[in-house]
Amino acid sequence: MNSDSFYEVVNGRRDVRSGFLPDAPVDDAVLRRVLAAAHAAPSVGFSQPWDFLVIRDRAVRERVQAHVAASRAAYAASLPGARAAAFRDLKIEAVLDASLNIAVTCDPTRGGRHTLGRQTQPRTASYSTVGAVQNLWLAARAEGLGVGWVSFGDERAMAALLGLPPHLELVAYLCVGPVDAFATEPELATVGWARRRPLRWAVHHDTYGRRGLPGEEPVDLLDETVAAIVAPDAAARAAAGERLDRMTKPRGSLGRVEDVAVTLAGISGSCPPPVPEPAAVAVFAADHGVHSQGVTPWPQEVTAQMVGNFLAGGAVVNAFARRLGAEVCVVDVGVAAPLPNAGIGAVPGLLPRRVADGTADMTGGPALTRAQAQSAVEVGIETARDLVAAGNRCLVTGDMGIANTTAAAALICVFTGADPAAATGRGTGIDDATLARKTAVVAAALRRHEPDPADPVGVLAAFGGLEHAALAGFVLGAAALRVPVLLDGVNAGAAALVAAALAPAATGYCIAGHRSAEPGHSHALAHLGLQPLLDLGMRLGEGTGALLALPVLQAAVQALLDVATFDAAGVTEKAETQE
Repeated sequence: MNSDSFYEVVNGRRDVRSGFLPDAPVDDAVLRRVLAAAHAAPSVGFSQPWDFLVIRDRAVRERVQAHVAASRAAYAASLPGARAAAFRDLKIEAVLDASLNIAVTCDPTRGGRHTLGRQTQPRTASYSTVGAVQNLWLAARAEGLGVGWVSFGDERAMAALLGLPPHLELVAYLCVGPVDAFATEPELATVGWARRRPLRWAVHHDTYGRRGLPGEEPVDLLDETVAAIVAPDAAARAAAGERLDRMTKPRGSLGRVEDVAVTLAGISGSCPPPVPEPAAVAVFAADHGVHSQGVTPWPQEVTAQMVGNFLAGGAVVNAFARRLGAEVCVVDVGVAAPLPNAGIGAVPGLLPRRVADGTADMTGGPALTRAQAQSAVEVGIETARDLVAAGNRCLVTGDMGIANTTAAAALICVFTGADPAAATGRGTGIDDATLARKTAVVAAALRRHEPDPADPVGVLAAFGGLEHAALAGFVLGAAALRVPVLLDGVNAGAAALVAAALAPAATGYCIAGHRSAEPGHSHALAHLGLQPLLDLGMRLGEGTGALLALPVLQAAVQALLDVATFDAAGVTEKAETQE
């Protein structure tokens, strides 16, 4: 067997949607070889649970295509605005364009009652059939045939359209035929819908999380991420500044918007930079043991209740995100109460990444172990990686956790040197007596732990929270991938201080969306050297203030893209002052 040829076929396999040659037939001998390759796939207990329905009939395919189109429309209606706009330009199926279609079915009963392996792993029949699909796909590529997997459509409705017996599962509906050319990259990558995940992200050694390519020492995810962060590109910043000066407007007339445009060019390393959309807000949710000190009148169970509200689309962050076309995902990094379906098959929009069931009380000891603190940072890094790999070009910080502004105040005091009385605020709107108690709690925790700001993970372990640690990782992960992070309020500011202590260059990838009414936020922003875009007196969290600033970022880039320069527009520029 020629290994080079095999890897060439594997690396050249594409999910083909465009470029089919409908009038070019598939030779019967070629089709037999392709189906024989599929039939050679391994299967659970050698049950061979698959069958192949070859469909050439135009009428059948038209019925399938109509069902797929309806499913596509329903999916488009469920997308955030920016994603929906991008989706409209995608070709997602070629039911009528390809020479023929093949439906691959699975009979989960084939092989009898005692099929080896199926009793303990009932889903292995379907997994085996997927192996047959892959064999078919690779063989087709070797024969010069394109294959496209149609993933839109209700499985039972599609099965009925094809007249399948009710005991059969429809695993894959494939479009097959000659194509004019094979793309060098997956189509969804070339159009910017998603990015390829590097192999090193997916290889673990002995223990999940110990990543590294074979032959390399496993790497620490935090160390690897910090090492990847470089300062924003100075040349791109300069090019953006020069273009802004040549645009048909008085120099500097867009004020802070011009600063944003320059910042985004430096982040991406290009001028003009890509428009920061789609955007995704990650709401990191966790609970705090310091709640027991009476720092807020809100009961702790509100954290879990609000997670449910986020997932149901009923929170302010959901309303703002809908208006702005952004995605909302909720990351359970440490909610104390159980959440529904938090394991395999979790509810849409929920990322179950719980490190612990909340933190310990920071006044009685460390809020977290050092290992828990680092694990939470890594949750944030991986969340950023996943959202960027999914095609998002701007990440927005969100948070939820009753009593989290107490931990935020302690973090801000450590990294800025602010006094607890100056950095501690009213959070959810507490009265004077509760504010005094909260301030005293922060001061007592600082005295107890005597934290070292040169040890950011140790500081996180002392005070928490799990969401602050994850937010810090979120900033680091975005910076390593050169994607802008739009910071929300005081909790994001506290987390950004941690990220900056771990990797000073990460601050260059942060844009302060707004100034929170929490006093500690101003201390954090000043220490980071960030000037907020908005100051609306907000203190909700969730990512709400940051989302309101998102259009400023998008408009800044659009101006770089669309506004003519003086020379291009034939507009006379103001004469330079003569000495």
